[in-house]
Amino acid sequence: MLKRLLILPLSLLFSVSLPILAESQADTSMSRTVLLENSVAMPEHFNSKVTRVVFPPAFKTPAHTHDGPGPRYVVKGALKVIEGNKTALYKAGDVFWETGELMSVENLSNAPAELILFEMLPVKSVNSH
Repeated sequence: MLKRLLILPLSLLFSVSLPILAESQADTSMSRTVLLENSVAMPEHFNSKVTRVVFPPAFKTPAHTHDGPGPRYVVKGALKVIEGNKTALYKAGDVFWETGELMSVENLSNAPAELILFEMLPVKSVNSH
């Protein structure tokens, strides 16, 4: 009788906890996706900088350059990027490589757009922005 009393609660415990355990294990799995890969020759000493830029609706930057190349990640919105003689359109989730050539960026939407810049800068220019 005691054996039956223990088996029923234990079987209920396992029948309820196993799906929850399986679900929690599925939620903790990590995925990894390479968004951009680029070979870069760097001097022995350099600084890196991460900058968030928010572009107002329909805003367009003047032609400009940055001190260092690097990947750019579009967080939200849609951007038209003219760099050198190339024009490209990027939307939220896209990653692109900026070389440091003369460029401009235009927010193509009627809402703010957001861009994350990962810059690799010569040591002397890290504080120039």
